[in-house]
Order: sequence, then C-alpha cells, then structure tokens
Amino acid sequence: MSATSKFKTLTENFTVRVLKAENRELNVPLLSPFTIASSRLDSVNNVAIRIELSDGCVGWGEAPILPSVTAEDQITAMVKARETCEFLRELPEMKLGNALKEIGRFLPGHQFASVRAGMEMAMIDAAAKSVGMPLWKLFGGASSTITTDITIPIVSPEEASILASKYRKRGFETLKLKVGKNLKADVEVLQAIRAVHPTCSFILDANEGYQTEEAVRVLETLHEMKVTPVLFEQPVHRDNWEGLSHVTRTAKNRFGVSVAADESCRGLTDLKKIIEGGIVDVVNIKLAKTGILEALEVIELARSSGIELMIGGMVETRLAMGFSGHVAAGLGCFRYTVYLTCKHHIAF
Repeated sequence: MSATSKFKTLTENFTVRVLKAENRELNVPLLSPFTIASSRLDSVNNVAIRIELSDGCVGWGEAPILPSVTAEDQITAMVKARETCEFLRELPEMKLGNALKEIGRFLPGHQFASVRAGMEMAMIDAAAKSVGMPLWKLFGGASSTITTDITIPIVSPEEASILASKYRKRGFETLKLKVGKNLKADVEVLQAIRAVHPTCSFILDANEGYQTEEAVRVLETLHEMKVTPVLFEQPVHRDNWEGLSHVTRTAKNRFGVSVAADESCRGLTDLKKIIEGGIVDVVNIKLAKTGILEALEVIELARSSGIELMIGGMVETRLAMGFSGHVAAGLGCFRYTVYLTCKHHIAF
C-alpha cells in the first residue's frame, strides 16, 4: 500500500457537505523584518480559511502570501477565497475527492495555488476530524514527530550571532541561512555564526539572488573556510535552468554539495523538466506553490525519480506550517525539514 493510501481511501469513501465556509485576513506584525534576497516582510498578510461540515466538524486552512513566490497578493486571495467559500456552500453532498476536484477546477493553475492550498487544507482538516484521524496518520503514519532546522534571515553579523546562539541553546543543529544579496556580507554572517555555534550544519538559501559564477564563488569561499554546506538552495534565478544545472554539477563534483530547487520547482511541469535534465538533486515542497493534491503528486514523482525532498514554508502561521509538518511526519520521506512558522518572528 502507498504511503498515502489512507488519504486516498478517505477521498474515495468519505462524503462531505459544506455547511459553512468563510475567510478572513490574517494580518500579524513581525517582531523584526524577515529579509531574503528577493523580498522583505515586515508583517504577515495571509488569508485564513474556515470550513464547517454538516456534521459540525471544523477545518482550518491558510493561504500564505509571499510576493516573490505566490501569484496572489492578499487582496486577490481574499476575493478568490470568498468566491470559493460561496461556491462550496452551494455544492451538494459528495465524496471528499470530488469536492477537492471542484476546488481545483474553481482555482486552477499557479495563478491561485496558494488559495487552493488553503481551501484544500481546510477541507482535508475537517474531514480528518470527522473520522477522528490525526493528519500525520492520514498521510501515512510514518511518524508523529519531525526534526527540523530553523531559518536565519538576512541580518547583520551581530544579529546572526545572537540568533545562532539562541537556536543553539534550543537544540537546533542545522541552520538555514538566507543569503544572496551581498557575497561579502554573506560570508561575514557565516563567520559570525560559526564563532558562536561551531558545530552547526548549514543550508544556504539564496532565493535566486546570485548570478551563476557568484554562486560558484560562494562555494569556493566556503571551501577555503573549511565549511561545507549540507545544501545550496536556489542559487540562481528560477528561469536560469542552464545556470542552475552548472551550479549543481560544480557543487557536486568539486565540493560534494547538493543543490535544491525551490522557486524553480513550482509544480509537476517544472519537476519533469528538472528530472529530464538532471538539473538539481533536491526539490523544496511548499504546499502554497501547488496546492495539497498536486504537492502529493510532485512528492510521488520526485521519490520515484531519485530526487530528494525538502519541505518548507513561507513565513506562515501554525495553521499552514502545522499542516505541512503533519504531511512531512506522515510521509516520512523528507531529508530536509525547514521550520519557518511565524511563531518566532510574529508579535502575538
């Protein structure tokens, strides 16, 4: 049986009828700016979705909004979420799988992927509660827990040192370091982190920030420092397939470093191109890039093709990041797990 057989069984056999569906703005200020190479966030402006089934069970979802990744801004997401809620309230009783397909037809393609993810999330959450099954068990039951790394955004060396020291005390052994705006500054930040957390492992995430040769120079500089990152994520622009492939070959052959695609892998079409060209070693699964159903297809194809998996988030609240955590724990197939909930950045 496949890892998602329980989920498949639920979609085929469980009947749903949406009693209530609503969406609301999810606006929360951050404790400090969250800066990456492609954007800066001073607050979270996402969309929360609530679905109540006819049996009274309630599910929650979240549509994260990140301008450099999602096609939707918050205004568009609110409009489409409201329209979808109205649509769902009018649907007759049907199997869960058919209801999810209706959501996909109403919110097609990358254009509405984040809202689709939030809607699917809420529907699946409500259905799982109806049958009394935790989401991690629904998605395969491999484990009820996960071990994660944690992200340090683009900050000064001093701020990075403080964060690294705090995360070391909390037991984080792998740090995901946002880079890509300034090579010299990136190296200084890494040196500052090493000074307070000398045994930590690094994932470097450039968020498309480097040119091809810059990305290679990063690896050369780190090699001179006797630092080997466990992963180099999205070193170049999402559409620079030739450059991404070159960095992957160089990283693997010269430095023994794997390269991951995030922005370059926005769904099945991108993944097929990656597989055919042998472009990267790892793909980052973010539910808001594809929606839940397509994400499960991407995961299955990547696994069968020998591509390793990472699961990440986009400065989400516990609604979306918690759902992703359940998927990762249940499937048990993710080598890299990135903890990027707003919990450590939001001013509650």
